[in-house]
Amino acid sequence: MPHFNVLFLCTGNSSRSIMAEAIMNHRGAPNFTAFSAGSHPSGSVRPEAIRQIKDAGLNAEGLRSKSWEEFTGPHAPHLSFVFTVCDNAAKEVCPVWPGQPITAHWGIPDPACVEGDAANVERAYKQAFAMLSTRLSLLLALPLASMETFAIKKELDSIGRLQG
Repeated sequence: MPHFNVLFLCTGNSSRSIMAEAIMNHRGAPNFTAFSAGSHPSGSVRPEAIRQIKDAGLNAEGLRSKSWEEFTGPHAPHLSFVFTVCDNAAKEVCPVWPGQPITAHWGIPDPACVEGDAANVERAYKQAFAMLSTRLSLLLALPLASMETFAIKKELDSIGRLQG
């Protein structure tokens, strides 16, 4: 099976894209390497996202909020897939990604915007993590090596429309 580099984009790169990076790097290894970035990175990863990652038994070491500009230069990894996981990032003009990766929008409600008590916030993070986990499981189940690009794109768009 070929190796795929995957970039998950969000505006702040503090929660959803970070969780997706951790899930994919755990479940997709050794065939997938995941990265995450933001159009306007917050500069820090939300502790609630780190808690979800650790509670799932995944590695949170080295996760950081970073700009998507890190993935546009000549030393950037060749990207196979680019996913936007928030609606704001999907509406922005993205950089030109070297190698013409397959892109898809997988909008996930922003748990960082949830207000209320700690239990309500934790529930939002659990739901976002579960949605990402389900979508990534479906991606990993695809026979990507034997699929045409248009068929992959169609499947990724379909996965992105899943609710909950």
